[in-house]
Amino acid sequence: MTQRFRVALFRSDEGVAVSVPGLPGCWSQGSDEDEALENIKDAIHAYLTVADEQLEGAEIREIEVAI
Repeated sequence: MTQRFRVALFRSDEGVAVSVPGLPGCWSQGSDEDEALENIKDAIHAYLTVADEQLEGAEIREIEVAI
């Protein structure tokens, strides 16, 4: 399964930081854009793995929201 996430890139003299606005606290960085984007993929995977673990035993529903 794949999902798409919007990411925000922040460039500085040290490289590129990247965050996922839809996943609070999910950040990574790299020396350039390509490295930062690869690193945020790992960070998203780790974030979602922890989120799934925290939901163990909960009754889960999905809803649709028109935006």
